[in-house]
Parts: sequence; structure tokens; C-alpha cells
Amino acid sequence: MINHKTMTAADCSDAELVSRALAGDRDAFNQIVRRHQILICSLAYSRIGHLGLSEDVAQETFITAWKHLRLLREPAKLRAWLCGIVRNRIQKCLQREGRQPVHQAEPLEAVDESPAREELPSEQTIGREEEAILWRSLEKIPETYREPLILFYREHQSIESVAAALDLSEDAVKQRLSRGRKLLQQEVQSFVENTLQRTAPGPAFSSAVLAALPLAAGSAATAGMGAGAKGTVAAKSSLLGAWLAPLIGIVGGITAHWLIVRAAPTAKEYRLKKFAFVSLWLFVLAWCVAGQLAMRALSRRLEWSDQTFFMAMSGFWWFYAVVVATLCIVTFRRILSIREQSEAAGETPRPAVAPLNPGSRMVLVVGLYLGCFWWLINLAWQAHDPLWAGIITGLMVLLGAWNYFCRLARTGSAIIRTTIGHLALIWAVILVILNFRLDAWEASLRGIDLPAMHQLLPPWVIPVLTLALLLWIGVVMALTKTGRRV
Repeated sequence: MINHKTMTAADCSDAELVSRALAGDRDAFNQIVRRHQILICSLAYSRIGHLGLSEDVAQETFITAWKHLRLLREPAKLRAWLCGIVRNRIQKCLQREGRQPVHQAEPLEAVDESPAREELPSEQTIGREEEAILWRSLEKIPETYREPLILFYREHQSIESVAAALDLSEDAVKQRLSRGRKLLQQEVQSFVENTLQRTAPGPAFSSAVLAALPLAAGSAATAGMGAGAKGTVAAKSSLLGAWLAPLIGIVGGITAHWLIVRAAPTAKEYRLKKFAFVSLWLFVLAWCVAGQLAMRALSRRLEWSDQTFFMAMSGFWWFYAVVVATLCIVTFRRILSIREQSEAAGETPRPAVAPLNPGSRMVLVVGLYLGCFWWLINLAWQAHDPLWAGIITGLMVLLGAWNYFCRLARTGSAIIRTTIGHLALIWAVILVILNFRLDAWEASLRGIDLPAMHQLLPPWVIPVLTLALLLWIGVVMALTKTGRRV
């Protein structure tokens, strides 16, 4: 006999079930598992190609969802959220197993030679030889067609259910099913259909999930934060934010820096500026591209927690700021010394030097400020903070205009001092903005609230790193006063 509470839960929407689960209603979460278990298990099996492992991954998905249910900002999108979690767990499973599913199917003659082990619930209705044949038939089909095919037979051959689960039109599902069937070997098609029907998870699966919940967390309302936080950034980043926006800043910075190099009035200063140009941009590009990729690969390799990842990346970018600030201070101090010495000695400017005309000066200023501020504007925009994106853009334009008109009235060593002062002001503005807004932007990018973000990145970290950076800059400036040998 089905009790009234279970019947009520079965009639609830996803959003209502999430609300009840957050209040500690385990029956509501049990209904969530029952409602979505076929979809999640099928997605896992379609990528992993092993029934036992795919159900393990599906169970981990629901347990992760239970632990982090508070992070779901739009309960009506529960299904899409679960799909995101299972895809993340699938990737970790494949990395852990050290192989891709397409290479996993065993030869049939090797199946019976494998050591015996305790059967999982799904394997009690299908022999190991049958499973090997099943995956050998499915693995050759592209995932685009394999997912709807698996779901179709597990969802009682309902095109409507498959379309709803995969957010596709019914016509698209029909086309993919038609193509998928054609790709199946004719002699095993009937076998695959029957086997998939028999391996659909039933009540035993949801019972196993519920049995594991006390080991994972006390209730969804008090569960820990953020196992899937890092994966949401990639989903929210557009092509503009991921590639074009950083490229604009880099190209602008390189252009401005090269114009400064070309305008060096003496051969000695030109050589120093050219060396600084190559050194700085080699470091910037290597650190921002190769270095960042290496850090993310290391985090996956060592299976860092989210908090460890954020702390490590904070240190990573702090060291970047230290190196860039040191290179800039040392270079400008040395250029200022050379410029003052050449002016005192009355040295003749290089014959090939091309003085900056108003147009080149404008390009220099625009490139300099884009290189310094564009990444910050893009970060605010990606975090859905148009107000601060506009404020930073306005500051960039005002400071750039001020810099441009200051350059018109200065020459010689005076323009070097002006540039140093403007760079110091730019760094100060950037540091103030990061201290006030970085945690809010990161929280928005990851779809969590500010307290949850502070659990991943404590609010004292950025101010402490800022203070350490300022102290370092003070030491470098003290050691590179005009007149010292650098």
C-alpha cells in the first residue's frame, strides 16, 4: 500500500521536491531519485560503457546533489543541474580509470576468464557476456545518437520522454533514433533493445541511494558547499569572454609597449626597453596561458578540494603580480636613470627614432589602458555586474584621457616620471576594485551565494595578499632608487 506522503511527492514538481528536500524531507529526495534515475544512469552508461561503474557514478551524482542542494539557484532546472553533475562525475571516473570508454569493451573470449566478483543489482539481470556484447554494439555509435537510443528503450520506448529529458524536439529525437538504429549491427539490434529494457534501474536503485545518504550528510539544509563549483565557469563563459576579450587586452598591451620601445631616444635606452619588452611578454603569456593550464591539470591530478584550488590560484596570481610589478619598477627606474644621464651628457637621439605623433600617442594610451583594465571589465561583465563593468570602463576612459593630455605637455625624463605615476595609479585602482568586488564576482560566476564563496575563499585572503604585494613593491622601490646600479 502506498502511503499518502509518497503519492503527494510523486505529484510534485521538481521545484517543490527540492524545497521539501531542503527542509529535510528524505521522501521528497527519494522521489527526485526515482524521477531522474533512468536519465542519469543512461547518460553515465552512454559515456562509461560499463553497467556497474555507470550506476556507481549515478549514485555518486545523487549523493553529491543531496549534499549541495542548497547551491541550486533555480530549482525548476533540477534536471539540467543533475545532468551537469553526472557529466562532471563521468569525466572524473574516466580519468581515474585511465581510459576512454571506446577502448573498454572486452573480447567475448576473455569475459569468462575474468575473476569472479559479487554482482551489482543491474548485473543480476544480465550476464557478463551479454554486457560485453551490448557495449561492443553501442560503443561504435557516436554519443549524439547513443544517448537518445539508450534512453528510448529505458524510458519504455517513449519519444516524448526522451525529448523532454535531453531538451530536444521530438523530430530531432526521431531523426537521431533512426540514424542510431542504422548504425547498430543488424544481428544484435533486437538483443540490445531487450537488454536495455532489462537493465533500467528500478526501486532497488533509489533505495541504495537513500541508504547511502546518512554516510554522506545529515540533511540537505546543513550540507557542505561546492563540489561542482569549478565546472560552472566554463558553462557560463561565452566565446567572447573566453577568447576574444583577453585577446583584446593582450594585443592592446603589446602594441602600447612596442610603441614605447620604438620611441627610445638613445641606442642604450632602446636596447634596455627591447629586452624588457621581450622578457615581460614572454613571462605574461607563459604564466597566463601555460601556467594556468598547468595549475588546473595539477588540481585534477592531485584531486584538490575547491578550497585548496582557490587558495592555490590566489597564490599563483599573487606571484604573477609580484613578478610583473618588479619587472616594471626595475625597468622604469633604470630607463629614468639612463634618460637623465643622456640628457645631462647632451647625447644625440638615435637617427632612426620616430617621435610619437598625436595619432601614435593616442594608440599608445588606448593600448596601455586596454591592457590594464580590459580583463577586469570582462570579469565584471561575465559575473553579470554591468554596473561595475560600466564604472571600470568610465575610470579607464577618464584615466586614459588624463594620461594623454599629460603626455602632450612633457618630454624627456619628465614623461618617464609621468608614466610611472600613472602606472602606480592604475595598479592602485585595480587593487581597490579587486578587494571590493572579486569575491562577489566569483560567487556569481559559480552560481553560489557570498557566504558559500567565503567558505571557498576566506574574505581575508585578498586583503592580506594585497598588503604583501604593497610591502614587496615598497622594498623593490627602496632598492632601486635613482642613482643605484640595477
